[in-house]
Amino acid sequence: MATQLFEGKGHAAVYQKYRFAPGEELQQTILSYVREKRTNPIELVVDVGCGSGQGTRFLAEHFRKVVGADISEAQIQEARDAPSPPNLSYLVCPAEELPFEDGSVDLLTSFTAVHWFDIEKFMKEVNRVVKPRGCVALSTYTADMSLRYGHCSEKLTQIFRETTDLIFKYAHTRVKHVLEDYKEIFEALPFQDKKRITDIFDKIPMTVAGVVGYFESFSPYQAYMKDDPEAAKTLLQETEKRFLDTMGVSSRETPLEFWVRHVCILGCKGP
Repeated sequence: MATQLFEGKGHAAVYQKYRFAPGEELQQTILSYVREKRTNPIELVVDVGCGSGQGTRFLAEHFRKVVGADISEAQIQEARDAPSPPNLSYLVCPAEELPFEDGSVDLLTSFTAVHWFDIEKFMKEVNRVVKPRGCVALSTYTADMSLRYGHCSEKLTQIFRETTDLIFKYAHTRVKHVLEDYKEIFEALPFQDKKRITDIFDKIPMTVAGVVGYFESFSPYQAYMKDDPEAAKTLLQETEKRFLDTMGVSSRETPLEFWVRHVCILGCKGP
């Protein structure tokens, strides 16, 4: 069955504020694949598990009609409240019960969400709604992340990973799919024509405050907050102080580079 961990309004607001859009390399990987595989125009794109719409808005810049779908009403409300172009709409629905006709979707995407779905049921829906010669792009960012700033990049990355390790003690078992580079999800995609790319690296412009907020958006951090709110808050306060001290700056708005490795599964349905 599917797992729902992003339901609360507070978490949805943090998610909207601190989760980043797909980076340039990931975007180009998806767009290049679609150009390679598709000869007919893309009429309908569906982004499943869209959260507060970071990936969905990128798609709307390139395709005629884009629909973002998520099971969380709070996430969809955040997405609708954000500025959106007229070709983009959102709906609340489970990933395993998509309200689209058989063979009606030209491109189906999901950004860092598939591991929360009931994978078997979701893949049946993918096979049902995607058109013949339609495409799928299922991606996630991995735990392979690093921070870069001046001469202290290695120390900053060490602090980042120490904090991540503490937070991930509260991780749901489904996070194993991310840690295994979506291997099982790739195997479950019912298309013959498919590939899994595991070495997409993107540089995301961020600030110290943004990195700390990103930690706060983690589902394991929200579980930590429920279990021991004071310890969870203290961890992020101490992490921020360690970042600033290491960088030799006082402002949490100091910019740095956030590097992340993505995995992307690409597939094309047979005729």
